[in-house]
Amino acid sequence: MKKSIPKKTVQRLLLYYRSLNFLLQQGIKNISSKSLAGLMEIRDSQVRKDLSYFGHLGKRGAGYDVLELRDKIARILGIEQVKNVCIIGMGSLGSALAAYKGFAALGFKVRAVFDNASHKVGRKIRGYECRPMEAMEKIIRQEDIEIAVLTVPADAAQEIAVRLEKCGIKAILNFAPVKLSLSRRVKVSNVDLAMEIKTLSFFIK
Repeated sequence: MKKSIPKKTVQRLLLYYRSLNFLLQQGIKNISSKSLAGLMEIRDSQVRKDLSYFGHLGKRGAGYDVLELRDKIARILGIEQVKNVCIIGMGSLGSALAAYKGFAALGFKVRAVFDNASHKVGRKIRGYECRPMEAMEKIIRQEDIEIAVLTVPADAAQEIAVRLEKCGIKAILNFAPVKLSLSRRVKVSNVDLAMEIKTLSFFIK
């Protein structure tokens, strides 16, 4: 079923999850597709279409049970249980991501950070002890880490990615400006910050 679900729908599910958490904090127990769509700034038909991929989640005339829908989306996204993450490359971007509180809010826990610079290894960076690259495979296995965030230079990314696959990493969020060549066992999501900024520049020129 997952193969037929558009990527944009999956991305919106994360936004639904965040919005539903907010509603629960406000004490709201039920919500209509129209009201949920208003929070998301999309059409209510889009909400119904997105959620229809996963069966009948609401009740006609009664809308959605907020807690039930939040938990269902968590199960769909696989974030009902904490997943362990590591960050590789503790430069400015890696350090900023280590401090990002949004990981915990979505059920991800940073278990280790790595770098190969001797002046960083052994130091606390954003509250995490920076580990040496030589220990990467051992620590990833020990900590049962499934997801890696890669913020290393382009010329080092492929070699590190291959090492990550060999030690059991299932998904990589790649900030390095290079396409990684790995087997289908590893899901890779690429984030090209420079390209995103250039795209914005086009729209404001």
